[in-house]
Amino acid sequence: MSDTVIKIENLGKKYMLAHKQPQKYIALRDVLVDRVKRLGRRWMRPFSEGEAKVSGTEEFWALSDISFNVKQGERLGIIGRNGAGKSTLLKILSRITEPTTGRVSIKGRIASLLEVGTGFHPELTGRENIYLNGAILGMSKAEIRKNFDAIVDFAGVEQFLDTPVKHYSSGMYVRLAFAVAAHLDTEILLIDEVLAVGDAEFQKRCMGKMDEVSHKQGRTILFVSHNMGMIMSLCESGVCLERGKILYRGTASSLVTKYAKMNAEGAACAAEFSPGQYGNDTAELLGASIEKETEQLSEKFSVTETILLKMKYRVLKENISLTAHFHLYDSTGQCVFVAGDTGFDYAGAKKSVPGIYITSFEIPGNFLNDGTYFLSFALITPSSATIHFFADNVMHFVVLDDMANTPTRGLYRGPHKGAVRPLLKSGIQKIS
Repeated sequence: MSDTVIKIENLGKKYMLAHKQPQKYIALRDVLVDRVKRLGRRWMRPFSEGEAKVSGTEEFWALSDISFNVKQGERLGIIGRNGAGKSTLLKILSRITEPTTGRVSIKGRIASLLEVGTGFHPELTGRENIYLNGAILGMSKAEIRKNFDAIVDFAGVEQFLDTPVKHYSSGMYVRLAFAVAAHLDTEILLIDEVLAVGDAEFQKRCMGKMDEVSHKQGRTILFVSHNMGMIMSLCESGVCLERGKILYRGTASSLVTKYAKMNAEGAACAAEFSPGQYGNDTAELLGASIEKETEQLSEKFSVTETILLKMKYRVLKENISLTAHFHLYDSTGQCVFVAGDTGFDYAGAKKSVPGIYITSFEIPGNFLNDGTYFLSFALITPSSATIHFFADNVMHFVVLDDMANTPTRGLYRGPHKGAVRPLLKSGIQKIS
């Protein structure tokens, strides 16, 4: 018997977009006159393409030719830019909307958490909504009663259990909705980007609960998120959507790395920016580069090599306090660190002098772990927290693990955790 629980074949979803907004009030006379005019135009001359676009509609495919399978117990992450079709896909799987083309085969019951308060009635209390939502998911009253205490305890809303949920905050909504979906006996759990509403502690509990139901109970999870750290920690595989199509599918780590590279603008190791692209009337970014110690451009470095970062910018005003920064992110989108200089000092001056400048930053060897890293550059006035430019995610480079020349490894040949792996001074002392 196949262990496939979700089979998606040539799935497509089409919406019709209107180009002409309807009037707020249309009289019967207007409708009749318009019909007569259209009939006359069809007899007199062909209906022009331009008029069709203005008064007609346009096809928009939110999903197009999507095909993949999900196995029992698999934790699948779904990522992509806004408007890529992620939420539309989950709505079809949840049977909220029907596909235009293709088919979906699902084996087992589905619990979905797509929007804050999905399946809740605002006038009912938290207690009543637990039973209502459970019944919608196909649970018997006995099943819900068996899990009731665990649901309330996980959600942390015991004090407000008999309060109508219309008075709940968005965080309370999500806690209760997730608790119901995670504790009731369904085989498949669909979760959209709603966990971002909760605080850090609740997000950690949710991740632990999803990990538990997947490993111990063998439940299948489809998880949509823009948080690449969550995707990496929870999911083992994933799908990236772009404009309604599958851009690529693979392991969670390879998926996140490719997605980060896709979002990186410009060249990997050198970039030039047009005047005004990043900046204001005080300063503007002109370019940036990633180099070896020999000042040779490079996008690949050994873990032992020094990495030289340079940003070129033009200062346009005098007597402004300015500080240059760069932000370093790993492939999951997590910030590794932010580094900045101590303040500009042009030929002994404490504040700015108009001109073109280059600020260099040096990342020492034996510091970063192997992986792909992404750079953002900024210039600010610290005293007023004014940001003159912030070029986000404009460059990237790769740190490679050269095992033969890596002092931090010794005899160890396995992977190192974390974004950094500094070479620290150490010593052994025999004390007895």
